[in-house]
Amino acid sequence: MIRSLRWIVYVVAVLVLNFPVIVTLVTSLKSGGELSVNPGLWINQPTLDNYLSVLQVSDRLNIYGYLVNSLIASSIGALLAILLAFPAAYAIARGFFGRRLLLPAIVNLRAVPLIIFAIPIYMMFQWLGLLDTQPGLGIILTIVNLPLALVVLVNAIADLPIELDEAAKIDGAGTFQIMTVIIRPLVQPAIVTCAIFGFITAWNEFLFGLMLTTNHAVPVTVGASFFFAASGGGVQWGLASAVMIVGALPPAVLGLLMYRQISGSLTAGAVKG
Repeated sequence: MIRSLRWIVYVVAVLVLNFPVIVTLVTSLKSGGELSVNPGLWINQPTLDNYLSVLQVSDRLNIYGYLVNSLIASSIGALLAILLAFPAAYAIARGFFGRRLLLPAIVNLRAVPLIIFAIPIYMMFQWLGLLDTQPGLGIILTIVNLPLALVVLVNAIADLPIELDEAAKIDGAGTFQIMTVIIRPLVQPAIVTCAIFGFITAWNEFLFGLMLTTNHAVPVTVGASFFFAASGGGVQWGLASAVMIVGALPPAVLGLLMYRQISGSLTAGAVKG
């Protein structure tokens, strides 16, 4: 009885939390005619026409180009954030450098609305020639990912005993060798978690994609909006839902495949002794 009730609670929770996704998926499988008379969750005549329309390439719409732009920029934003955060996290965790000032300042900076940085970033990128480029978008996504990567890596390195560093120094290892040879393999799960979260966060970023790109580096979050009224005359909800599903698939699949890795890293170090 208790087990049955538990499953009922699980199913209800899954349905409630994923209701927007379910509605979007159902809508994407309906034709425009059926949506006008049947806006509910039941599908009378499922169709893939909306997805076929999304996957077709035209002079103005190219979902493949948008996906590639998001893939490149998100990869840059995730990997570069780790490369910058790892040595900084080691300095903070081991030398206590900046723990009282630098770390809180960086973390709290992420709580500030990103729109505040819109004008200075746009002017800076215009001066540097980085507007509407994949590397430029990747750089700004790196800044977005830095606070989370820094917090996760600082905590992961701080959990390691300082005796590891001291023993390595006795053997003649330098700071760079200690970081790359001793520390990095031990915090590899945390690094992978930062990469996954960073990629998903960068993929879902909309503001800077809208602000810094116009044609050549448009990410899928921005490019998806171009499909909403592709033929004019208002929003085509079936087409809009299909392109949203296509754009959400990569981070969703990545999160599902790496779920155990993420959960194991986040709970590591929670129990000591």
